[in-house]
Amino acid sequence: MTDLRLAPPEDGLRVIRRLNEAGHEAWFVGGCVRDGLLGLAPKDWDICTDARPEEMAEAFAGWHVVETGLKHGTLTVMLRHRPYEVTTFRLDGAYTDHRHPDTVTFTADLAEDLRRRDFTVNAMAWHPEKGLADLFGGREDLEKRLIRCVGDPGERFGEDALRILRGLRFAACYGFSVEPGTASAMRAMAGDVEMVAGERVRVETEKLLCGRDAARILRDFAGVVTDVFPPLRPMVGFDQRSPWHRYDVWEHTVRAVEAAAPEPLLRWTMLLHDAGKPAAFFTDGEGVGHAYGHQKISAEIAASLFDRMHFDTATRERALLLIRWHDVKMRAERRPLLHLLNRFGEEAVRQLIEVHRADETAKGTSPRGDADAWAEEITAALDALLAEQPCFTLAALAVSGRDLIAAGMKPGKALGETLQRLLTAVIEGEAPNEREALLALAARIDR
Repeated sequence: MTDLRLAPPEDGLRVIRRLNEAGHEAWFVGGCVRDGLLGLAPKDWDICTDARPEEMAEAFAGWHVVETGLKHGTLTVMLRHRPYEVTTFRLDGAYTDHRHPDTVTFTADLAEDLRRRDFTVNAMAWHPEKGLADLFGGREDLEKRLIRCVGDPGERFGEDALRILRGLRFAACYGFSVEPGTASAMRAMAGDVEMVAGERVRVETEKLLCGRDAARILRDFAGVVTDVFPPLRPMVGFDQRSPWHRYDVWEHTVRAVEAAAPEPLLRWTMLLHDAGKPAAFFTDGEGVGHAYGHQKISAEIAASLFDRMHFDTATRERALLLIRWHDVKMRAERRPLLHLLNRFGEEAVRQLIEVHRADETAKGTSPRGDADAWAEEITAALDALLAEQPCFTLAALAVSGRDLIAAGMKPGKALGETLQRLLTAVIEGEAPNEREALLALAARIDR
């Protein structure tokens, strides 16, 4: 733990000074204070004040101001293209929908504003002259590396169930543990997250998955995660009865998430790549477990979750491709690699290599490092192949449909099939990617 020596941007200090000069209290609050105590560089510099919305508007008259939420006491001051969100101290009313306060009441009391916040580590404020305002033990909890609700956890999660995932996200990203009472309420109330907008669930879960301690949280709070995502519940404790897998489906999944690079697309893929195994599972006559076709079922489960969370189309489709083909056979040889490039494209092939590496690492049945060595070998082979600028798409083929028509072929389905056969011949090494050679081969095919 470092001493609190925040170094806000000069423009942030200007906002504080302007409010003070106008006779109002103003403090940096929340995440910037938390990160400052941790010795991290804050991303945002949020400010709270006793100034009412109309008083803020008066104080910042002539400044570039965006009225982002005056109804709830928030406006954003823009200085040199950087936003500073300023919010009036407030009390929140009841949360009938477990997402938004029914009413917001402004107050002049900083303590009341901090009391309504989610976790103690986020309920601190700092002023360049007055120092730290820590009324709920936030600094002590940071020293203990602890996530703890402000006040009663049931009340905090009842106000906004997303705070359950938010707390786990903080624990995963900062390597913190969760205070027992807070953890108990998380487990009891996780089902309420279904009332939260899918986009908000996606954002918090994505940050959790990419956290440095994501595996511990997924393991320790498996019940919470699967209450939030019920289709994943059968994975927990599911024995694979397989000589190729040391762990149950959930433990394998946790290890696969941990083994993948901390990028959202890859972490979502590893979380969901085996979601269909319980549904596809059977044992053979020798009692060995198999899950043929689980890839397709996993992709279907993922699609339903992605739709609920309103994933953008590009991310959704790429993640589904990676899940559907996560165990496609891959060899560090020219022809197999060209076929993979033709089928998926370079970017997806590189992602599939990473997915395969993480999957194999998480099985626990091969010597440590084997999967990494395989990934290095196939990546080197791919790099060497691409350096040759080989032909693996119709666009790179030395002849086009127009060339074949000019040579006497009729437009239509047969022409397209001929182009595909020419491309296959080039990939297979049966013909060079040269115009005259391909026209001659096309003439033979067309006969």
